[in-house]
Amino acid sequence: MLFNLFDYLKEQHFPGAGMFHYVSFRSAVALMLALFISIFIGKSIIDWLQKKQIGETIRDLGLEGQLQKKGTPTMGGILIIVSILVPVLLLTRLSNTYIILMVITTLWLGLLGFIDDYTKVFLKHKEGVSGKAKIVAQVGLGLIVGLTLYLSPTAVMRENVRVEKTSDGIETVTYSPTVKSTQTTVPFFKNNNLDYRSFVQWVPVKYRTAATWAIFVLMAILVVTAVSNGANLTDGLDGLTSGCSATIGVGLGVLAYLSSHIEFASYLNIMYIPGGEELVVFACAFIGACIGFLWYNAFPAQVFMGDTGSLTIGGIIAVFAIIIHKELLLPILCGIFFVESLSVIAQTLYFKWTKRRTGNGKRVFKMAPLHHHFQKAGNAGIEALLQRPMEALPESKITIRFTLIGILLAVLTLVTLKVR
Repeated sequence: MLFNLFDYLKEQHFPGAGMFHYVSFRSAVALMLALFISIFIGKSIIDWLQKKQIGETIRDLGLEGQLQKKGTPTMGGILIIVSILVPVLLLTRLSNTYIILMVITTLWLGLLGFIDDYTKVFLKHKEGVSGKAKIVAQVGLGLIVGLTLYLSPTAVMRENVRVEKTSDGIETVTYSPTVKSTQTTVPFFKNNNLDYRSFVQWVPVKYRTAATWAIFVLMAILVVTAVSNGANLTDGLDGLTSGCSATIGVGLGVLAYLSSHIEFASYLNIMYIPGGEELVVFACAFIGACIGFLWYNAFPAQVFMGDTGSLTIGGIIAVFAIIIHKELLLPILCGIFFVESLSVIAQTLYFKWTKRRTGNGKRVFKMAPLHHHFQKAGNAGIEALLQRPMEALPESKITIRFTLIGILLAVLTLVTLKVR
């Protein structure tokens, strides 16, 4: 909104109005505004949640300090959503296809998470929205994202097709024409662009384009579902999801900036995405919202984000990565979410397999998701393949260590752009 206003003021030669044309300026303002909203308005939202008795229902899982969390306000994800959307609506080009997709993603999964939390808190259904209903909603969002990128004439990219050095060492880059593409970046490979078209070479030529985009849409659905559920599973310790998400947001913001800057894209030999610079502003709003929420969510938490926040955060990360053609970097960048999901899958499959074979189900971890494994002492009487650590770790220490690992993974993700 403000972008159009300052665009008009610039035409009228209003002093300073041209600042809004700089992505760096709008990104900085978006981060500070999101941080201001989440910190200074957050207390009012927390007080309102407490007044409405929107408290977290806690099951006794035998974890230290768990029962003390009973009654802590949940649905704090509302604060994250507001802190993201206000700066985005004020500071970005709202006609940008990518921004429209990100706003839809935020509202779509925010509504899904809100319904889930509402069902748990007010309707007293402890399981919330059924797993099938969540999957349907996530699949629906994946379809919207995939089909929009397929059909929108502005969702295009340009690929570096040839990089040459002259005799005096100057590097020249020849770009392909602006095209719609189903390519994505693959880490650690020299020719680091993978085209989903390579999976459908067996399809007759006249159907090959449609088949390629079908693969792309299916991939979008898989990524949205996996990352949003991964973030949801990770949200079990005070400050864990919000801290890791802020780090991931920094990584995504840097990737978006590099992909939308023709010189940096040339240097790194990655896809140049016109219009992607607006995503940098969104990323900064996302970072500010997560850091501001962490102010109240750090141990001991004054508020929980609930599914309203965790599903939204995961969906934002997934769709953002798909738009900038970096979805295959997510297993590294979102390594914490990825491992947490794998721990649940491994625990479930191993328990069912051992129960079918011996009649007595066994576990891989003392408890899943993985962060709870470290909260259980090795002598807790739980039969599991992995017993270390023998002493239960404090919740705050687990959160800090996981967050530090997340920072290292974000750095590694950026390093992959040159290490290949």
